[in-house]
Amino acid sequence: MEEQGIFLVTRLSVHGKEKIVSAFYENGRAAELSCMSSGTDSLLGNIYVGKVKNILSNINAAFIEIADGVLCYYSLAENDTPLYTSPKKKEKLVPGDELLVQVSREAVKTKAPTVTCNLNFAGKYLVLTTGKKNLGISSKLEQTERQRLRQIAEPFLQEDFGIIVRTNAAGAGEEELREELTRLTALVRRTLETGRNQTCFSLVYREPPVYAARIRSLPQNRLGKIVTDDRILYEELFSYLSEYQPEDLNKLQFYDQEAPSLNSLYGIGGALEGALRERVWLKSGGYLVIQPTEALTVIDVNTGKYQGRKKQQDTFLKINKEAAAEIARQLRLRNLSGIIIADFIDMEAQEDQKALMDYLASELKHDPVKTTLVDMTALGLVEITRKKTQKSLFEQVYSD
Repeated sequence: MEEQGIFLVTRLSVHGKEKIVSAFYENGRAAELSCMSSGTDSLLGNIYVGKVKNILSNINAAFIEIADGVLCYYSLAENDTPLYTSPKKKEKLVPGDELLVQVSREAVKTKAPTVTCNLNFAGKYLVLTTGKKNLGISSKLEQTERQRLRQIAEPFLQEDFGIIVRTNAAGAGEEELREELTRLTALVRRTLETGRNQTCFSLVYREPPVYAARIRSLPQNRLGKIVTDDRILYEELFSYLSEYQPEDLNKLQFYDQEAPSLNSLYGIGGALEGALRERVWLKSGGYLVIQPTEALTVIDVNTGKYQGRKKQQDTFLKINKEAAAEIARQLRLRNLSGIIIADFIDMEAQEDQKALMDYLASELKHDPVKTTLVDMTALGLVEITRKKTQKSLFEQVYSD
């Protein structure tokens, strides 16, 4: 029987800087890690009154200023219904227009943050959106559960927003979903009304702190405890849960023992350091080499110290399957995203290649972030894509 997961939040010195580190542990191992500079807020999820700075028709995009000198990328193709803060007769966007926009992706390296007029308000079970005004159900749910949730959620639809039913809604009853819908609906309408009466560059809605907001994306059926040893962080977590997830307040605990520390008890610092290393050893003696580049992440699988007695092709399949499970874990642990290319050990038999791809696909299904196994190329390289919204763990540690 699997142990209940534990979500930990603490302050640590990481490479000489104080960071707020959050970690989700499943079955005694870190499954997710996040590392944010203490005292700095993420823009992700915030809603602003932005001003159109310029239009780039050649790439069908605009740049929108959300604060003095803070320019964000805005796709015209993906935002066919701008949320103007004042009535406008013409539909075409022009410089100087003021819009209600939400930061949908953080700045990454040389790329500006991305903003959208398709506002999303996420809860534990549901997401309300002002963009697509239909009903969507998580594809990660079993077909029977999708049908059950569709029957519950369809009557919830209204003209002014759409609803996405999240994976965490599995097993949730109608009353639980209705209560969250009521909270989110009030938030949507309050934000839209407030935004239309604010001046340019106003922050209309502030997303909860990153470490608190992560709670709603954790697998709720496996989340047993939320623990921190910092009084200020405890108060912020208490405030977040009281407003957004009151049913989970009983999971929040304050760790007040001097020894061992929360970090020592769970080895949070060690897990963080391990997730920043290039080489990851496998139990068999094989290892992975994980190398993020500007365009993609490359993962190389090596036999290393493996000394199995089986014939070579069986050995390769065994190591590759072990590597597949670890790759799926590392993508989530390090928050790797975009294009990932995995170079597994070459296997001649097509049935072995298919067995590997099937196994990898099943492991990737555990990831709460949308992850797609694309294909194996003629050269034996496996392509994976993973949705990007936040910086990778490496970027969080070294760029903040």
